[in-house]
Amino acid sequence: MDIKIPVGRSDFADIRQNGYYFADKSGFIEELLKTDATQVTLITRPRRFGKTLAMSMLAEFFDVQKDSRQLFSGLSIADNTTLCKNWMNQYPTLFLSFRDVDGLNFSSAYAQLVSVLAELYKKHLYLTESGKMNQFDHDLFFQTAAEQPNLKVIKNSLFKLTQLMETYYGKPVILLIDEYDVPLAKASEKSYYPEMLDVIKGIMKVIKDNSSLKFAVITGCLRIAKESIFTGTNNFVSDTISDTRFNEYFGFTHQDVNKLLHRTGLSAYTAQIKEWYNGYRFGNFEIYCPWDVMNYVNALILDPSSAPKNYWENTSDNGIIRSFLNRTDFDVNDKFETLLAGGSIVEEIEENLTYDILESSEKNLWTLLYLSGYLTKAASQEVSIQPLPPEHFALKIPNAEVMGIFKKSVKSWFTEYSAKQDRRKLFTALWNGDYSELTSLISDLLFDTISYHDYKESFYHAFLTGLFSNAGFRVESNYENGLGRSDLVIKDRKNRRAAVLEAKWANSEEKLESECQKALKRIEEKQYAQKIEHDGFQNVQRYGIAFFQKKCLVKKG
Repeated sequence: MDIKIPVGRSDFADIRQNGYYFADKSGFIEELLKTDATQVTLITRPRRFGKTLAMSMLAEFFDVQKDSRQLFSGLSIADNTTLCKNWMNQYPTLFLSFRDVDGLNFSSAYAQLVSVLAELYKKHLYLTESGKMNQFDHDLFFQTAAEQPNLKVIKNSLFKLTQLMETYYGKPVILLIDEYDVPLAKASEKSYYPEMLDVIKGIMKVIKDNSSLKFAVITGCLRIAKESIFTGTNNFVSDTISDTRFNEYFGFTHQDVNKLLHRTGLSAYTAQIKEWYNGYRFGNFEIYCPWDVMNYVNALILDPSSAPKNYWENTSDNGIIRSFLNRTDFDVNDKFETLLAGGSIVEEIEENLTYDILESSEKNLWTLLYLSGYLTKAASQEVSIQPLPPEHFALKIPNAEVMGIFKKSVKSWFTEYSAKQDRRKLFTALWNGDYSELTSLISDLLFDTISYHDYKESFYHAFLTGLFSNAGFRVESNYENGLGRSDLVIKDRKNRRAAVLEAKWANSEEKLESECQKALKRIEEKQYAQKIEHDGFQNVQRYGIAFFQKKCLVKKG
């Protein structure tokens, strides 16, 4: 098989020159140039949906320093010969990315930002040899390239570079800034947001009243409120996942995926890939996450027995879901249960945000989950409320991969939540054999959980494990014990006591009692307690626990 999947590569020239697989998105260029009079176009998409590759493609197409005919040969844009004649390699182009601007404090992040700008200046050292630069600009240029400029020079660095390039080429500059909001996202996480906002706001003045600019394209994850960072910028157009203009160019469409699977001989995996990695609704398009698809296709080429994985999950810490769950002032448990059951919720979305207020309201957090790809718009036929109120969207979890992220986050949250509760009464009842008190206490805690798995035994097993863990006792789940595997064993070695818990799921409230008895019978038949007693534990409690939805019944053997 001659298909080479470029996993982790986002340089357009690298992909094309080396013959790596490329889903033709060159139509993006033609669509963008339909409105070339627009001074600034801001495009926001979740991470790993092809923003950097798209910007790299634009840079190769427009840059006057390059000859890109071979790179675009065979792509759809090459069919538009008039457009290619007028635009391909015809304009001075600045392309930079802020994706690596990060630091534990403002000083280290600022140093990284200075380094990014210095590398950009070094790429254009030829400007200093033109004879068209005055001595003052010459000195500032080398200070910036040597990472020695002051804050004022840094704020003005892009504006000055566009002026110098226009003077050199006699043409206005096309500016491409990728991941413009990463420095602000990192600054918000690490508590130096005001300082970084001041710097980025200054740098972004490059797009305000700049006669040296042909136009600018900027990408990021969020559309930061104009008054926060783009103050006074006119002729500003944004394209988000709620729009339709560019949405087929970021991510894979059904056609893109079907073509890739046909080329690789993997069409038999179409349904599986759709279940795991499709489901995003950008404007009117149904979109797959390209990062996931490319990773999984690559895995299948190497090993056709490979199972789908959560590739997208590993590109971030997914802390936003936990941040939401940790907010005790938001009553979101029912909404999360609806989402985990595959349903949709209707929420107001505010697409103009600033990173310093992301977690200030429930509306902002739902917005963040939507804009960052954890939730997506439900199709109109899936929405019972018609029409939706203004600025409200019906939101759902897009696919199996993201559903797994939610379930993992909920499970982790509940384990930590349980550990923070005062569980002394719970363990007192456990060791004293007070099954009535256990019924009451476990029922109260069950009511506070967020359910998933449709209330099957796996959910209740995870619930009990989280409930009794991290309390100073040894908790053994699915422990090989006696003649089988008991659901849960809790051991207090210091006092030589233990408890065996066998959980059952009832399909009605009326069957709780009978399921409890079945659980106790299993404990005896499989001799779970006898094995523990043989190991030296003198006091072994036996409990059968039955669950129906958020109701619980405990019986003692």
